[in-house]
Amino acid sequence: MATISEPQTAAAPAAPKSGWVPANPAPLGLCGFGITTLVLSVMNANLVSASGTPVVLGLAIAYGGAAQLLAGMWEFRTGNTFGAVAFTSYGAFWISFFFLVTFDAKLLPPTEAGAAIGLYLWAWAIFTGMMFLCSFNTPRAVQLVFLLLTITFVLLGIGNSGGTSSMVHAGGWFGLATAAAALYTAAGEIMAASYGRDVLPLGRPSR
Repeated sequence: MATISEPQTAAAPAAPKSGWVPANPAPLGLCGFGITTLVLSVMNANLVSASGTPVVLGLAIAYGGAAQLLAGMWEFRTGNTFGAVAFTSYGAFWISFFFLVTFDAKLLPPTEAGAAIGLYLWAWAIFTGMMFLCSFNTPRAVQLVFLLLTITFVLLGIGNSGGTSSMVHAGGWFGLATAAAALYTAAGEIMAASYGRDVLPLGRPSR
């Protein structure tokens, strides 16, 4: 997720030999991730009843999942390894979340569901922490997204693994912060592509 434009400036990736210049797929991936995370985090933060979770599932499969997966594939086309791994992985995360909530969790014994879902979240926390360590050559806004997301997964992992519901609620609030950072970064990238310069500061590394 994120411009994740490998430490380059706002512009689109370098033109292939054919002369075709692909658009920057990062804003699409960031928006798919940000909007889906926003809606789910509102429920995790207990601002809206979790009974509304089915509303998240459509976003998870279509926008957070399919759109991000496509963004990841397009990042491969631009030669951006970091963006390709990030968007493809989190697209797969949202698709797996859809199946987890719709089918898999219902097959688990109630006494074991929390620990199993907690393990799932801890695995994603480890992956996200790894991606955060790989993000230091990307814009500061992107680094912030990965830092906040790592904390979000850790809190949700603790909360689902036997912690109190307050840990899940805290994870929801950090999820809201993560969504805000992702959408801010997406807006900054879209503006940069539209106006040919950075309008929102993203903290791009110097070349």
